[in-house]
Order: sequence, then C-alpha cells, then structure tokens
Amino acid sequence: MESIVSELSADLTQLRYALDTFYFLICGALVMWMAAGFAMLEAGLVRAKNTTEILTKNISLYAIACTMYLLCGYEIMYSSPEGGIFPNFGSLIGAENEVDAVIGGGDDAPYYSARSDFFFQVVFVATAMSIVSGAVAERMKLTSFLLFTVVMTAVIYPVSGYWTWGSGFLSEAGFSDFAGSGIVHMAGAAAALAGVLLLGARKGKYAANGKINAIPGANLPLATLGTFILWLGWFGFNGGSELKLSDVGEANAVAQVFVNTNAAAAAGVIAALLTAKLLFNKTDLTMILNGALAGLVAITADPLSATALSSAFIGAVGGVLVVFAIIGLDKLRIDDPVGAISVHGVVAIWGLLAVPLNNADATLSAQLYGIVVIFGWCFGASLVIWKLLQVTIGIRVSEEEEFLGSDIVECGMDAYPEFKS
Repeated sequence: MESIVSELSADLTQLRYALDTFYFLICGALVMWMAAGFAMLEAGLVRAKNTTEILTKNISLYAIACTMYLLCGYEIMYSSPEGGIFPNFGSLIGAENEVDAVIGGGDDAPYYSARSDFFFQVVFVATAMSIVSGAVAERMKLTSFLLFTVVMTAVIYPVSGYWTWGSGFLSEAGFSDFAGSGIVHMAGAAAALAGVLLLGARKGKYAANGKINAIPGANLPLATLGTFILWLGWFGFNGGSELKLSDVGEANAVAQVFVNTNAAAAAGVIAALLTAKLLFNKTDLTMILNGALAGLVAITADPLSATALSSAFIGAVGGVLVVFAIIGLDKLRIDDPVGAISVHGVVAIWGLLAVPLNNADATLSAQLYGIVVIFGWCFGASLVIWKLLQVTIGIRVSEEEEFLGSDIVECGMDAYPEFKS
C-alpha cells in the first residue's frame, strides 16, 4: 500500500511539473508574439519610406537577442545565487532538471523545466530591445542598431536583470518588480533615450522658431493591430511571471493577474482618450494606442496584489501620464517617433512607485533605489556603447539618405512600392 501511495505521489508530482512547464512555455510563446506586435506598431507609426527597414530591425533584433542570451546573457543573469553586485560571466544555459531532483527534491524541487525558464526569459530580453527600435526609428543606421543589440542583450540587460530577478543586491534591498516594469520596460527606455540624445531629431521635426511639426505614420490600421497583439501577448508577459499554475492558490493568482492586466489596459485607453480630447479637442488615435500600452506597462510592476479596480486606477494614471510625457518630450526636442520612451520609461516609473499602494512588502525607498540603479546603469552603459559606435562607424544616416528613406538606402526595397511618400 505504501509503495502504491508513493508511486501515485511521484506520478502527481510529474504531472504538475508537466502542467507548469506547459503553461510556462505557452506564456513564453505569447510574449514572443509581442515581437509581432512591436513590429506592426512601429511599422504603422513610421513613414512609408522607412517601413521595410523597421521590420528588418524587429525580426533581426529578435534573432540576435535569442542568440546572445543563449550564449551568455542567461548565464550572467541567473548563475550567481549568492547575490551581490558582480555576476558570474559564464556562458550557455546549464543542464536540464533530472527526474530524481523533481520527485525527491522536497520543497526545493524544481517545478518546471529549466529549458522553459530559459525560453520565457529570452523573449523578455527581446521585448526590452524592441522598445529601443521604435524610439530611434527613421534616422539610425541599421548596422549600428544591430551592433548595439548584441551588447544590450548579451550584457547590459542581463547585468541589471541579475541585480533584481537573479538574486543580486537590488533584490536583497527589497526592490519589487513582478513582471518587469523596470527590469524590462524602463531598461529598454533608458537605452533608447541614450541613443535618441546622441542621434538628434528627424529632419523637419522641430523648426527653428520652436514649432513642433507632426510627422504622421503611414499605416494606423497596422499600428492598431500591433497594439491589440501586444495587449494579447501581455497576458503571457504578466501571467507567466506567476511561474506556476498547478494548484488552487496559483490558479487563482494567475486569473487575478489576467483580470488586472486587462483592467489596467482598458482604463489606460479611456484615460488617454479623454485626456487627448480635453487637450486637443480631438480623439487622437496614436495617444489612445499609447494609452493602452501605458496601462499595461504600469500594472506590470505588480499585477497580482491589487484588486481589479485598483489596477484600473493604476492604468488610468498611466494613460494620462503618457499623453503629457509625449508632449513634454517634444517640447524638450527629444524626438521619439512611436512614444516608446514615454510609454516604457515615464509610465514604468509610475508603475514601480505604485507597487507599495497594494503590496505591503514593498517600500517606496526600495522602489526609488531600484529605479535609480536600473535607469542609471542602462542609460549610462548604453550611452557609452552608442558613443563608441558614433565615433567609429557612425549611428545616423546622412541627410540625403534620411530624405530618400531607409527602405531604399538600407534594404534596397520599398514596403509600399505603389504608394511611396
């Protein structure tokens, strides 16, 4: 009888391991689908003459991120459980879990495949890099962008990721970021800001008399589709960060995360719509799309602790903030064609600061500490790499090439050959 019970217990453990692994992989696939969302959003918000190049950047950065994180990024981020400031600079992704460790490991036994963890983490680093792509669009050299991608995904992101999710000193200090408002989104925005400051604005964006000229995107239906894809993928982004599904408590937690994520995004849309209407007397679609993303970024810092109503409040504040942030950056002559720095930077900071409102274990001081460290590291390290690229191979296309468009100059083909603009 005892052997039968033991065998049934072992079978149940393996079944739960399989279920949690499967859930983790599906969530990772949803996050991977966000790469398509970023590609469609950015392709819709740039001019027609830069569409092929922005799509090339998005699929290439995804491939580079996956490869560099496989070669060294994952090992840097998770190979130093002893904590501290300096991670181990190793390579590859380690061994898979053995059956005996899963069944006989007790409370410390792994409950999902090590390979599923790598897959889930690698699509996160690709998301961080996708944020940079839109902010530097329409005037950056493709080669320089891809070389920066190598460094960002191999070292810059993994180091700050180690400090937080990898048991480093920010984790020890009590910094809380459930699914990556700061670790993923603010990191990408900081890297983007460093690049944008060195690049300068697109030609014609800011007039000498101080006037700000709108440069409309070529395909708002595509941008809207991209936003919906990102909204869908975000359920994997936040839901998968719960890491587990196979008992009542965890299943309820995952459901709460999904509800909160959706509530924040919806409130972000409504808040951005109303704010744009009050400011411009127009229902600006681009602001509404960024409002959805702002709500999602804001709730990502803690989509579990809050109620659905609290999540809607956090998302609504994000939706208001993103409109004023986009306007404010324009006044500072910081040209961001898709609003990425505002969405993923300014609103991410709000999301991190909002965590203590619902999570008693989080403190405002720890959140501020994490914000300063992550932003400072990612901005500073990125600025160095961008500057090195600038003084060696250059980071900006020529004025003539910018006028012709990156599609012809960088890729040799138009995305819309019948409708060039």
